[in-house]
Amino acid sequence: MSADRSTSIGRRLPATAATGLRTGARRRLPLVYRPRDLVVLGLGVMIGAGIFSIAGRQAAAVAGPGVVLSFMIAGIASLLAALCYAELSSTMPTSGSAYTYTYVIFGEVWAWVIGWALILEMELAAAVVSRAWSLYAAQTLSDFGVRVPEPLAGMIGQTSGFDLFTLVILVTLTAVVALGARVGLRALWIFVAAKLLAIGAVIVVGALHFDPANLEGKVPAPSGPAPVETDFLHTTVLGAAFGEPHTFGWFGVFAAAPAIAFAYIGWDIVATASEEAEDASRTIPRGMIRSLVFATVLYIAVALVMVGMIPYERIDPAAPLSAAFRHVGEGFMVHVINIGAVLGLTTVVLVLLVGQTRVLFSMARDGLLPRGLATLSRRYHTPSRATLVIGAVAVLLAQTVPVLTLEQMVVIGTLFTFMFVAAGVIMMRQTMPDLDRGFRVPLSPAVPMLSVAASLWLMMNLQLITWVYFTGWMIFGLVVYLLYGRSHSVLAIGAGPDRTEPGRHRR
Repeated sequence: MSADRSTSIGRRLPATAATGLRTGARRRLPLVYRPRDLVVLGLGVMIGAGIFSIAGRQAAAVAGPGVVLSFMIAGIASLLAALCYAELSSTMPTSGSAYTYTYVIFGEVWAWVIGWALILEMELAAAVVSRAWSLYAAQTLSDFGVRVPEPLAGMIGQTSGFDLFTLVILVTLTAVVALGARVGLRALWIFVAAKLLAIGAVIVVGALHFDPANLEGKVPAPSGPAPVETDFLHTTVLGAAFGEPHTFGWFGVFAAAPAIAFAYIGWDIVATASEEAEDASRTIPRGMIRSLVFATVLYIAVALVMVGMIPYERIDPAAPLSAAFRHVGEGFMVHVINIGAVLGLTTVVLVLLVGQTRVLFSMARDGLLPRGLATLSRRYHTPSRATLVIGAVAVLLAQTVPVLTLEQMVVIGTLFTFMFVAAGVIMMRQTMPDLDRGFRVPLSPAVPMLSVAASLWLMMNLQLITWVYFTGWMIFGLVVYLLYGRSHSVLAIGAGPDRTEPGRHRR
């Protein structure tokens, strides 16, 4: 291997080293995931509480019955990115996912940037979703008439400050992930199966009250610009440049798509399981695409039920499905929705912790973060040290930062990564055309270019304040890289071959 060690810009990871034992830091994770497990992994993170609410909110305020078309548009944008991920993951099946792809294609500095964006995406998402889990869990207890002891009443279901339920779910799931991927996988299967039953009940019972008349005028006439926040920083980039889009009509259909696309985010975490999957070059692409298609079908089905049960003008944005079922006399479904939301958010947090652990593990064994984080537990054969660090940071974030106001930070980190992956497909076709690929993006470079455009369009629909925060995060990350990662990188120090057996750690 030859690399320019004088400058980190010139350091690129050889493609052959991305998936095999390589200098200084390569420790392999044990095989865990079968092909069907990867689909469950994707469904575990993509389908949370949003499936019960996002369609109603967007239908009531932005798109009307045309929200079904918004789901299709968002699904297509997500599929474009998934196709690009599929090619790179089939070529470099490694737990580092987009971080490692970027290391090979664009070099170390850009790899750090993407790794730092992934840390933002998954760590903050775990904190945000655990807070939402607490809110739904508290609401579920209340709806079942369970009285919370007075000393605990002010410590559960809180949007900010200390929250006991948030602490409990993060500590519990961190322990599950630290105990081993197989333990987490068994729990994931149980929870995903249960929440799919809840979603199935929503679709079946809702379909019994479906009224085609509620879909008349599928794309309602435009009704004027959407309300604009008084604070300039809370307008979207496109809104600041061209004015806020109109609600309803085709403007509303396209305006709702970016918000809906956020619900699909998470399928990319399947790629972080590459090192632990059987025949990863083939099963990872299939797992990502199949889970995304399945989730899209479920979202569209729930959206159809939502707008078919009740006229969109009468939808309650605060609790759309619950209010709709009460409207048609099916009040018991409120409990099904609450339980489904709690189960859905549980699997989201679990998969986020798994994915984040694998990215941190990959960055650490490359030397860009302390290599002690790449140590595998002798007993559980997992990067338990990295898991505990991630869990501790998530707890700290969730308990001290108003994370529910930072949801768009998760989105911008994800979309930024999507753009690099799509660009990476184009670049790798030119610079490494002879690499074996288990999957090839059709109609390249047209599809990757469309993916870049779609991701950029979605990013332009984020608030200006989100761009400010994201820029600050990336600047901070570059400082960390210059102070630590640049000099400790395995490629920089020219570490010799790692003689440690796979799955073992050094003393």
